[in-house]
Amino acid sequence: MSGHSKWATTKHKKAVVDARRGKLFAKLVKTVEVAAKTGGGDPAGNPTLADAIAKAKSQSVPNDNIDRAIKRGSGELAGGANYEEVTYEAYGPNGVAVLVECLTDNRNRAASDVRVAITRNGGTPADPGSVSYLFNRKGVILIDKTPELGEDDVLLAVLDAGAEEVNDVGEAFEVVSEATDLHAVRVAAGDAGLAVASADLSWLPSVSVPLDAEPARKVLKLVEALEDLDDVQNVWFNADISDDVMELVSS
Repeated sequence: MSGHSKWATTKHKKAVVDARRGKLFAKLVKTVEVAAKTGGGDPAGNPTLADAIAKAKSQSVPNDNIDRAIKRGSGELAGGANYEEVTYEAYGPNGVAVLVECLTDNRNRAASDVRVAITRNGGTPADPGSVSYLFNRKGVILIDKTPELGEDDVLLAVLDAGAEEVNDVGEAFEVVSEATDLHAVRVAAGDAGLAVASADLSWLPSVSVPLDAEPARKVLKLVEALEDLDDVQNVWFNADISDDVMELVSS
């Protein structure tokens, strides 16, 4: 869990100045559109949409972009794409398990792009089910740290809403819940005045592979290549990367 969590917090911090921010906006808007299409355009009655909107706003996606995505997804505006959710599995360097979640309007293009990115970066495509059994579907919320906020304070705020555990992951607290409790935990955190940096449905590994600097660098290079693809929404992996190694490979 730790490797992916540290990577998530590193990415969140870098996003403010990331040259690919426009691509991040596009992916977040796509998530909003799909959520509106699946469960309707009213976030009050569609927790998935409410979470997608909150995530988009946390990354400063303009409200106009969000509103148009909701209207396209709900059918109020024309031009909505027929996106399909597809997950690909792979083994990365050092046998690290990788899950690649896509939202695509062209399954053949997505499959080809993902396969090329995997094979060019030291990975091997895997058959469906050969990797996914190593992961559990969970809700993961990152809470920004403040000097007066402790781990016990976070746990107290979210425990009754369904939180299972709170972990210190460096510059944030990570709150883990069942996937079905993600929305309730995010709302509880917000109601308690906690600064929610992100809230996502995640695949967390049940078994992790510890990595030194060089294999960690190779794995993260593969992850970045996959995340750079337009059809890819999320990449999950089971590398365990220590704080010292993450600092080395992220500098």
